[in-house]
Amino acid sequence: MKWRSARRSSNVDDRRGGGGGGMKLGLGGVAIVVVIGLLMGKNPMELLGMVAQVQQQMPAGSSGPAQAPPVDDEASQFVAAILGETEDVWSAVFEASGSRYTPATLVLFSGQVQSACGGASAAVGPFYCPADKQVYIDLSFFEQMQRRLGGGGDFAEAYVIAHEVGHHVQTLTGISQKVNDVRRRGGNVEGADGPLVRQELQADCYAGLWAHHAQRRHAWLEAGDLEEALNTATAIGDDTLQRQSQGQVVPDSFTHGSAEQRVRWFRIGFESGDAGRCDTFAAARL
Repeated sequence: MKWRSARRSSNVDDRRGGGGGGMKLGLGGVAIVVVIGLLMGKNPMELLGMVAQVQQQMPAGSSGPAQAPPVDDEASQFVAAILGETEDVWSAVFEASGSRYTPATLVLFSGQVQSACGGASAAVGPFYCPADKQVYIDLSFFEQMQRRLGGGGDFAEAYVIAHEVGHHVQTLTGISQKVNDVRRRGGNVEGADGPLVRQELQADCYAGLWAHHAQRRHAWLEAGDLEEALNTATAIGDDTLQRQSQGQVVPDSFTHGSAEQRVRWFRIGFESGDAGRCDTFAAARL
């Protein structure tokens, strides 16, 4: 992926090395909790709070804060380039509909971080906090994604970032509020046909839409890049994760969509480049 041609966003808040040394989980533990977090995504903030409480109860380690990486290292440059491209693409999409896109801030952290949605650990994977309109990513997740979850590669990492930015788009357009209203009324948001799955699949479609326009602007995809994203979408499908973790698939507890659905909606966005085609809430077939 020839990502270096993209504009770097100035909305990256690099907090790596700022006290993340308190992370208590080893690589194996991180991978397990990441899988659980992706699988139980019905309310990510609940899991964030639980992890934070556990960490607060554990004794502090003898080591100090993690050493900060060099300023403007390649990892942060990559994130800034992908975020910058999401800003340019979504600004154009919003402008075409007569509105204005307000970019999200992307926070890079190591180990743990405090968000407006609560304390967060690297173990929960990337997440978007609607309360502060920020995306949070510990870059060690990308290593885990490749080594433990069967996905990975630079375009797959870009897909993950674009998916989280898709949740920001949903916040700006009011979609997220509709799902939260269902939850607040006591309605069930889970299930293979539920609003939470529809919300996640729309974010996948938005990630595909971003990739469509970014490719037209830069022609930056190389052989195998698209397959990286599709393999990652397959690896984090609810059915794939449930089969790996519990040996059976329970559609009634789906929160993100099956592997086939995640791939399908990413493709819809990628092939059409049309936000109107991403209306998963009106779709008869997911």
